[in-house]
Amino acid sequence: MDERRARIEHGVDALYRRAVRVPLPDAEAERAHYENMMRVADGRERQAALLADPDVPLSVALDYLVEEMRNGFEHRLCRLVGDGYDDVADAYVEGERDDWVGELAVYYRECLLRIEEHTALDDQVCVLVLLRYPDSFTANFCFLEGGLPDGGVRFESPMHAGVDYDDDYGERYYAESRYAQREAAAYVREGGAVVREQFPDPDETPREDRAYGGFVYMTGRRDDVFADLLEPLTPDPGRFDAPPTSPGIVPEGPEARRVRDEYLTDADVVA
Repeated sequence: MDERRARIEHGVDALYRRAVRVPLPDAEAERAHYENMMRVADGRERQAALLADPDVPLSVALDYLVEEMRNGFEHRLCRLVGDGYDDVADAYVEGERDDWVGELAVYYRECLLRIEEHTALDDQVCVLVLLRYPDSFTANFCFLEGGLPDGGVRFESPMHAGVDYDDDYGERYYAESRYAQREAAAYVREGGAVVREQFPDPDETPREDRAYGGFVYMTGRRDDVFADLLEPLTPDPGRFDAPPTSPGIVPEGPEARRVRDEYLTDADVVA
């Protein structure tokens, strides 16, 4: 019973100050990672176009973000674990298996569930730290409460504010919100360029020039104000002593703690 309880608690706490580390042992693995990063960059650019379009409701742009992140997690789950990741995660939680495949299934499934709930939650920030090392990459997700990130861009949502468009104040508020969304769109688009710069094409870039790279991404909402931040992040070369032999869960790195100290001084980690 104690072992089963420990498994369940492990599933619930799967994200807490932990990261996934995936080996990059050969050209095929590097190519797959690069293509995934290009999907992230493309997604930023498509979301920017939605934010900038006056005929597209803000809710559509926000839903697109959630859908892109959900698709990204399902892609990783299916690539690493297979289509039956729910069964794999359940088996790990129940103690029926004890391997890195089950552990990753639990981690990524927890990410997926929290992302799907994220836009409905007020005063919560989702943080992704994605880092490239010479022989691997890490992905660290966490969720914090208590404040929006310092930096990046902010914009308001009349839908979440409950403002009526049919009066003078409402009309002015909607106009100002649309202007803020266009400003946000420009920043989101620049984030796509950051991702492309940090993860260059392995077929066109010498190994020493692509050995390290990374970014931090944050998104959150407080009342009717949304925040978005994507900035380059330099990995710590001394974080790991040896190449990984398989994907697995590792403690978060100093980079994750550094970005929380820099951008989220008033927030607390909840997962």
